[in-house]
Amino acid sequence: MAEQIQKKPSRIQQRNRRKILDAALDVFSAHGFRGATLDQIAEQAGLSKPNILYYFDGKEEIHVTVLSQLMETWLDPLAGLDPKGDPLTEILTYVQRKLEMSRDLPRESRLFANEILQGAPRMDPHLRADLKPLFDARCAVIQAWMDAGKLAQVDPRHLIFSIWATTQHYADFQAQIDVLLEGQEPTDTAAQFLQTMFRNLLTPGQNSTPA
Repeated sequence: MAEQIQKKPSRIQQRNRRKILDAALDVFSAHGFRGATLDQIAEQAGLSKPNILYYFDGKEEIHVTVLSQLMETWLDPLAGLDPKGDPLTEILTYVQRKLEMSRDLPRESRLFANEILQGAPRMDPHLRADLKPLFDARCAVIQAWMDAGKLAQVDPRHLIFSIWATTQHYADFQAQIDVLLEGQEPTDTAAQFLQTMFRNLLTPGQNSTPA
């Protein structure tokens, strides 16, 4: 008996799935999982609710799909940290990439933050299976650099946490930053400040702090 060949989605089906997932990213990043509704996603996508349910079983499947796609993007800069590269350059490049992601992918950052604030009910398997091994491996790389005297000694775990906190802040608290900076684009000045701060922190024998 010949195996049944799965029919490839048509261009219209692929386009509609992309529209739904992009609309869901808007809605979930603004309202969180609990506050989002299928009606909101359908309206944002310009499709009917029955059309949404043709492609997905419900709100949770859409949410899990968006988060799963996001996870790969979110881990890429940390995965790109090169153990064979110049340590300080690698760390500062990572800081810059995370800051650029906050500028270019603010919806994704807020979606991730909302999920974590809810206790990561749908992301927990990804955090354990994908993030934790990568995090441990990169902490080991950073610790090896420090043990070799190439970076100042700090806790690698909290170094990564501080990079996440200082870069993702510009996306997650964008409304507050817009008020405080009176609408000025913060990326350039933020990059200069963060590069100086982490350079001073990690340069062996340098104890000064950025003004």
